[in-house]
Amino acid sequence: MSRTLILADAADIGVTRPYAERAEVEAGWHDRLARFLVASTVTPVRDRLQNSGHRLHRIVELAGRHERSLRSASDSDVLHRAQAMRRRLRRAGFTPELVGECFAMVREAASRTIGQRHYESQLMGGWALLEGKLAEMATGEGKTVAATLPACTVALAGYPVHVITVNDYLAERDSEETAPLYQYFGLSVGTVVQGMQRAARREAYSKSVTYCTNKEIAFDYLRDGVALERRSSRLHLALEGLRGDTSRDDGVVLRGLYFCIVDEADSVFVDEARTPLILSASVRPAEEANHSDLALGFARSLDPEKDYRLDLFERSVALTDRGKTRLDTFADGLKGLWTSVRAREELATQALSALLLYRADLHYVVSDGKVQIVDESTGRVMPDRSWERGLHQMIEAKEGCALTERRETLARMTYQRLFRRYLRLGGMTGTAREVSREIKSVYDLDMAAVPLHKPARRVYRKAQVCMTLAEKWTRVADSVAQLALATGQPVLIGTRSVKASEEISAVLSARGIEHSLLNAKQDEGEARVIGLAGQTARVTVATNMAGRGTDIKLGPGVAEVGGLHVILTEYHESRRIDRQLFGRCARQGDPGSCEAIVSLEDELFEVYAPLATRMIRRLARAMPGLPSGVFRGLKALAQSTAERKNARVRINNLKLDQRLSRVLAFSGKGE
Repeated sequence: MSRTLILADAADIGVTRPYAERAEVEAGWHDRLARFLVASTVTPVRDRLQNSGHRLHRIVELAGRHERSLRSASDSDVLHRAQAMRRRLRRAGFTPELVGECFAMVREAASRTIGQRHYESQLMGGWALLEGKLAEMATGEGKTVAATLPACTVALAGYPVHVITVNDYLAERDSEETAPLYQYFGLSVGTVVQGMQRAARREAYSKSVTYCTNKEIAFDYLRDGVALERRSSRLHLALEGLRGDTSRDDGVVLRGLYFCIVDEADSVFVDEARTPLILSASVRPAEEANHSDLALGFARSLDPEKDYRLDLFERSVALTDRGKTRLDTFADGLKGLWTSVRAREELATQALSALLLYRADLHYVVSDGKVQIVDESTGRVMPDRSWERGLHQMIEAKEGCALTERRETLARMTYQRLFRRYLRLGGMTGTAREVSREIKSVYDLDMAAVPLHKPARRVYRKAQVCMTLAEKWTRVADSVAQLALATGQPVLIGTRSVKASEEISAVLSARGIEHSLLNAKQDEGEARVIGLAGQTARVTVATNMAGRGTDIKLGPGVAEVGGLHVILTEYHESRRIDRQLFGRCARQGDPGSCEAIVSLEDELFEVYAPLATRMIRRLARAMPGLPSGVFRGLKALAQSTAERKNARVRINNLKLDQRLSRVLAFSGKGE
C-alpha cells in the first residue's frame, strides 16, 4: 500500500485550492458507463471472492505478531514505538506490515485507556476503512471503536483525520468516549457541532482527529469557498501572507481534505444526497414581498378537482388552465409581484405546496413560534435550515408565525461532489448491500463485508398488516402490554414522524402504560432516555432519532426474558432504514426480537403504490386472511418504487450541480 492513500499525486490535487483536496475531474460518458458496468458485474463477483474473510483476516494475523510484546511493554515503551512509527509511516507508507503493527499498538492502548480491546472483526473493519472502502459492519459491531484504528494510524503519520457522524449527539458522544485513546498517543481531538463560532471551529479542525457531522463539514467547506471566493491559489495566499494580509486566510477553518471516515455512510452518501447543500445569507425582503397571506387565501379557495393537479409521488403541485385564469382574475388590481404572471403563479404554487405537501409534525415542527424543519432520515430538527424561494415564509404564514427574512444563495454543492474531493475516503455502515452499486459508481468505494464478532440471535416475528391506523395503534399497545407488562421485556417503538410518535404515546397513556417519548419536540435528555431503554419493562417511543448509532445496553435480567423487543410501526422508503431500526436489538450476541405492525393507510403505501393498496384493501375486506405473501409483495413494490424515485433525484441533483459549476466557472466562480 503506497503513500498515495493519503498523499495524492500533484496532478490529482486542485492547483487553485487553498488547501489539499482532490481535483474534480468530470468523467466522460464512456467512463461513467464503464464504471456502471464494472459496479454491476465485475465488482460483485470480486467482492465475493475477496471478502470471503481471508483477505481481511490478514490484518488480524499481522497485528497478532506484535500482541505479546506489547502486552508486556510499559506505557513509555509503547509511546516510544508510536513515535518511531510516525517516521516509518511517512517514509514507507501504509504497508500492511506497518499497519498491522500500528493496529496492534492502538488495540493495546485501547484496552489500557477506554477498557475496550478491539475484536478481530473491528480490526478487519479498520483495515477496510484505511484501504478506502465501504465497510459493512452489522449494527452493534462497534463501528465507533473500529474507526479509531485507521484514525490513529493516519493521525500518527501526521495527516488530519475527519470522522463524520450523522448528528451532533453522536459526534460529541464518540469524541468523548475515544478521546483518552487518542490522547494516549499524544494526539489531539476536536469536535464540531451546531452553533459553534468560527474561531472555535478553526481550533477544532486544527486537531489531529476531528469529529463532526456531515452538515457541519459541508457548510464549513462552502464557507471557506465563499471567504476565498474560490479564485485564490495557494501562491496568491502565500504572497498575501508575505505582505502581512491574512484576512482571507483567517476566514478558512479547514486545513485540508485528507482522510475522512464516514459513519452511517449509506445515510450520508445516499439518503442525505437527495438534497443539495445551499449556503445562504439573510437579505432584506423586497418592499412588496410579503404577499403570503393573500396567496394562502387564494390557494384555499381553489377547487382541487379543477384548479390544480396534485402529485404526491413527485411531491409537486401545478395550476391548471382554469386555475391560472382564476389567478389572473384574483390578481387584477393588485400591485407589485401580482402584476407579473410568472411571479404570481409561483406565489400561488408555493402557497399550495405549503398547504398540501408540507405537514406539521411530519416535515416540520413549530417550536417557540418558529418553523423548524425535521430531517426525516434522523428525526431531528434542523434549526439553521430553511426552504428556499419563499416556501419557508409561506409555511410560517400558514402556521401564524412571524415571517423570517428570505435567504439569498451564496454557494451550493452536493454531498457527492464534496466527499469525492477527499484524498482518501472510507465509509462504514450496517446496511450497505442495497446501495453498494450506487456508492461504487458515484464515490468509487468498493464494499467490504466484515464478518460478525458473534452469531446473531435476533428473532423476527411475523409482520402484522392492519386496515386502519387506529387498528394499528391498538395492536401496538396490545403487543407492548403482552411483553413489557407481562414478562418485563423492554420495548422500543419506532415511528417515522413526530405526529405518529405522539399518536401512539396518547394510546399508551390512555391504557396507563408508562413510557418515554423521544422525538424532535421531546429531545431533551436523549442520552438518559437511550441509556434506560434497555432496562426491565421499559417502554420507549422514538422517531428515527433512535434508529442509527444508538447503543441500547440491556439491564440486569433482561437477557433472560428475551432482550430488547423492537416494534416498527411504519415501513420507510428504504429497506435499509427498516433494518437499522431492527438492528437496535440483539447486538453483539445478545438476545432480542423485532416485528413490524403497519397499516395500509401508511404514507408509503398511499403514495408509492396507491392502486395496488386500494385493490388489496378491497380483497382483504372481501376475503379475510389473505396470504402474507400478498402484503410482502405490496411492501416490495412500494419500497422499490420509492428507492428508484429517490435514486433519480440524487442523479439529477448531481447533474444539476455539475452543470451549474461549469456555467459559473466562466465567471471565475465555482460553487
